[in-house]
Amino acid sequence: MSNRNAEFEFHQHAKNVDRRVRQIEAVDFFNLLTGPALLEMTDSYLPEHRERLYPPTVTLSMFMMQALNEDGSCQKAVAGWAAQRTAEGLGVKSVNTGAYCKSRQRLPVEMVSALTRHTAQLLSGHALAGWRWHGRPVKLVDGTGISMPDTPENQARYPQPTTQAPGVGFPLARLVGVICLSTGALIDAAIGPHAGKATGELGLLRRLESAFLPGDVMLADALYCSFFLIATLQRAGVDVLFAQQGSRITDFRRGEKLGARDHRVSWPKPNVRPDWMRPQDYVAFPAQLTLREVQVGGKILVTTMLEPREVNKAELSDLYAMRWSAELDLRNIKTTLGMDILSCNTPQMNEKEAWVHLLAYNLIRLLMAQAAMNAAVHPRQLSFKHTVQMWTAWVSRRLCSNRNGDIAVLFTLIAQVRVGNRPGRIEPRARKRRPKSYPWLKVPRAQARARVAVHGHP
Repeated sequence: MSNRNAEFEFHQHAKNVDRRVRQIEAVDFFNLLTGPALLEMTDSYLPEHRERLYPPTVTLSMFMMQALNEDGSCQKAVAGWAAQRTAEGLGVKSVNTGAYCKSRQRLPVEMVSALTRHTAQLLSGHALAGWRWHGRPVKLVDGTGISMPDTPENQARYPQPTTQAPGVGFPLARLVGVICLSTGALIDAAIGPHAGKATGELGLLRRLESAFLPGDVMLADALYCSFFLIATLQRAGVDVLFAQQGSRITDFRRGEKLGARDHRVSWPKPNVRPDWMRPQDYVAFPAQLTLREVQVGGKILVTTMLEPREVNKAELSDLYAMRWSAELDLRNIKTTLGMDILSCNTPQMNEKEAWVHLLAYNLIRLLMAQAAMNAAVHPRQLSFKHTVQMWTAWVSRRLCSNRNGDIAVLFTLIAQVRVGNRPGRIEPRARKRRPKSYPWLKVPRAQARARVAVHGHP
């Protein structure tokens, strides 16, 4: 009798989960992109197209699956599409990648980037109150570098570092992202050259001011601890928490004492106007800012949350420790999804490929949020890589329909693998396994091939 009761409770739970899943209507890529919430936006960005083997929504779905698979080649994507059409009883004339590559080129990058932002807004906006910090949305900001193939077009748009010899290095782009702390969703991003005027992380962040709303909290490292950035965000109703820049001296004997190593202090406006700022904008900034500086764990933090009764030192320390989530999220995007090295030969396609990776990342975060909601846990407790592995396995076996509670099972399995809770973990940034002893390529590849043709391999 007890076994029957347990079986009945399991089926009832499965029905409840399936009912909630059906209400979300955001299960697989196609349903998300053509669902009520995004259908109008998707259609507005689609170019005029005739019926093809690879219509835009199919092309985008295949493009995202490339981002999620370890073998992200176009040939693998086309082979999978051919197998799916065969399983559906449709004809397959060729597995040549030419038509699919042309379809990828026709996809508007504006559509992919808009979908990325909109999915993040849907996810972040529906985050449970218990997932937020003091009930407030916290947005992480961090930057990273992205490499790409060494082609003349890529070099012209994203020059290689000046420390690398011509013909030996690789084009390098910089990406700055705004990430929701509660759900891990990437809210917005800016991409630019790794070097040059207004291409630093602060310069790219200025393009993303619309990602911050009144009541938000911005969390970032010491690089972003700038008078003008803090003043801009404070004017928009956004609080900040940064680490103090090493060039600024903090003296806790000055200012208004709030506690041990905790005070309010005034920062005067810099006397020198930055090159990127217009004179009228410089004049509009206040003459000084009132900020709070606290020292916790040997680190000085700067914040606009001035009242210790509302937010004490320990809470600020715990919140700043969560800044490491931005590093982990960028690692998931670059390493797990393979975006650290883009594969296209033109900057336009590389930018599109980057946005497709970010959209695929947000859709995985969507699955994680639903699984966390069903399991009554925080999304940050679930494994991103495990979710990618489960989803790609599910899709490859065509289990992505709602029938028979398949999706309810998927969410249950996603929630079973939790990430380790290892506070204060320290690991050396070094490799134990030695690489193969090949010499570095220090001349252009064509020149090296010519030498090998004449003299053979050394």
